[in-house]
Amino acid sequence: MSDPSLVQSFISRLPGVLLTGTLASVGSAAVLAWRGRRENGRALGPLNAPAHWLWGGESLRRDGASLRHTMTGVLVHHASSLFWAVFYEMLRLRRSRPTPVNAMADAAAITAVAAAVDLRLVPQRLTPGFERRISRRGLVWVYASFAAGLALGACFRRR
Repeated sequence: MSDPSLVQSFISRLPGVLLTGTLASVGSAAVLAWRGRRENGRALGPLNAPAHWLWGGESLRRDGASLRHTMTGVLVHHASSLFWAVFYEMLRLRRSRPTPVNAMADAAAITAVAAAVDLRLVPQRLTPGFERRISRRGLVWVYASFAAGLALGACFRRR
C-alpha cells in the first residue's frame, strides 16, 4: 500500500471497515450466544471465552455475565472482527466491478482464512476460545454468520 492513491482509497473505506466488521461481529456474537445456549445451556460462555487472551483459563470456564469476562470477551471479539474486516475491504478494493456475488465470494475467502488462522495457526493463547465452548457444527454457524455480516456490509454500501 505504498501508492498514495491506494492509501487514500483505503482511508475512504474506513467507514466500510467499521460497518462490515460491526455487522460480522454482532451477527457472529449472536450466533455464539445461540449455540452456547443450545449446546450447553450457557449463552454467555462462548462470549466470555475470548477474554482468555487477558484473563487465562478462568474466562474459558466462566458461564455468567461479568465485566471482566463478558465485556472483555465481547471487545476482543469485536476487535478481531474489525481486524478481519480490514483484509476484507482490501480485497474489495481490488474489485473493478463489485457485485453482491463477489462480495459473498470475498467474504467466504476472508472468513476461511480467518478460521484457519484462528483455529489452526495461532498459539493456543490467541485462539478465540469459543472453539472450546461450542461444537464444530456451532463453529460453522459462527463463521458463516461472520461471512454473511461482511457481505451484507458490502451490499449495504453499494446502495
